[in-house]
Amino acid sequence: MGNTNVNLAELIGSRICHDLISPIGAITNGLELLDMVGAVQGPEMELISGSVGSAGARIRFFRVAFGSAGEQPLGRAEVAELLKDIERTGRVRVIWNLKEPVPRNQVKLAFLAIMCFESAMPLGGTVEITTQDGKWSVTGTADKLNVDTELWKHVATGRFPNKITPAQVQFALLPETAHAMGRRVSVETAATRIVLRF
Repeated sequence: MGNTNVNLAELIGSRICHDLISPIGAITNGLELLDMVGAVQGPEMELISGSVGSAGARIRFFRVAFGSAGEQPLGRAEVAELLKDIERTGRVRVIWNLKEPVPRNQVKLAFLAIMCFESAMPLGGTVEITTQDGKWSVTGTADKLNVDTELWKHVATGRFPNKITPAQVQFALLPETAHAMGRRVSVETAATRIVLRF
């Protein structure tokens, strides 16, 4: 997978997310209107509302993780809101320690890393993101990690001995996207802790 393929994947991701955000937003607005007039209430409405909210949060997250990204900055408030919405629908808590706006393409790498950590934390955990001198560090901790050694061992090079499945696509995109930005990925794994740097 070369840079051209990464760019094509980003364009596909952007297109899918763009086309899905509007109808999900419309459904959310429709549910709010129904709630205001008291037309439908009960567990069914809560289930639909919760599912739509979860889908909207994931689509906005995927738009950054898989979409086309340039140097335009993303502010702390915008990133924090995205992560807060994701936390509501998942088991992983994310601590974003960056105070200043950062380029969207670097946030993209962080979001891909978060997705890698999510796959290793089936029972939940914490992911902490920091930067120092332009270098990013993403640290995941959990009482029980489910580390696929073949994926984590090769995420630094992006050369995987086994075929990547759709659920693992973030492991392939992370090193390719980092390489396209002139960055290198490194990983350290332990029993209850993983550190990924780029």
